[in-house]
Amino acid sequence: MINIPKLTNPIGVDKAKLISPLTLAYVGDSVYSLFVRVHESLKGDYKSGELTKLVNKTVSAKAQSEFVKKIEPLLTEEEFGVYKRAKNAKTHNYPTHATISEYHEATGFEALIGYLYLTGQSERIDTLLGENYAD
Repeated sequence: MINIPKLTNPIGVDKAKLISPLTLAYVGDSVYSLFVRVHESLKGDYKSGELTKLVNKTVSAKAQSEFVKKIEPLLTEEEFGVYKRAKNAKTHNYPTHATISEYHEATGFEALIGYLYLTGQSERIDTLLGENYAD
């Protein structure tokens, strides 16, 4: 299992709740993408093009939508609240390779990862991602 690097100066939960859910999703997208890139890179010796295709498929809105449904029963009330707030956030982006529902669910997932990361809960991210990436 790959451990998410800890944030040196995490913010408090109260402050994190004031951050826009789309900003949390922006951070979470980066954290999740890094996790997947490292995980897949360590699995085998891929050519960069193969690795890019594999990672892009995994970090897609469709894949994230499927994954968040798998971990949803594991979420605490607080985590589910973060997910739901971001899932329901108004956005002006429209998905090209996913349904609108999948896109919103992926946004919720990314916001949850961003929230956990910014609040210093890297171990919790590892636990949730471990549901899909256990070695």
